Amino acid sequence: MTALEPKDPPRRYQRQHPGELIHLGIKKLARFERIGHRITGDRRHASAGAGYDCFHVAIDDATLLAYVEVMPDETGRSTTAFLVRALRWFRARGIRVERVMTDNGSGYVARLFRKALRLLGIRHIRTRSDTPKTNGKAERFIQTLLREWAYAIPFSSSHARVADPPRWLTWYNQQRPHGSLGRRTPAQALAGTT
Repeated sequence: MTALEPKDPPRRYQRQHPGELIHLGIKKLARFERIGHRITGDRRHASAGAGYDCFHVAIDDATLLAYVEVMPDETGRSTTAFLVRALRWFRARGIRVERVMTDNGSGYVARLFRKALRLLGIRHIRTRSDTPKTNGKAERFIQTLLREWAYAIPFSSSHARVADPPRWLTWYNQQRPHGSLGRRTPAQALAGTT
């Protein structure tokens, strides 16, 4: 009978201060050589065997300020390199990171990644296995990235798509209002807390 009982509503939270917690995530997107089926509706000319680009994302829990990089893979070395650059990016905006939340992907449980966090004095919070909603801010940001950018713009190739995140992130961080921020942008939310 427990399957018939209503589920508990999701527990939403938002940290008070920038850097208290950042969420990390990775989304693999297939490479392509011409405009894909999501734009054309034609699945007959797929770019078979082209591989994947790994979009690594970091989003601040309090302000929703986001940083994205495209990496060749999701290994411990790549996730650690991304982490270091993301921390520098947040620091340049006055955000000192205290905690990092990730899933249990191989790059995030790698010895090198854990060592980097330990040396930087940053607490690592890992989600429970098979519970992506626990890292909901990263998951939600990835869905926004896909819906409003990756699948919405008719990129001529994956090379063109890989070059575009800085432009889209500027718009996302500085111009896109968020309901959870009282219709402010992440940049406005950050300015109101520093």
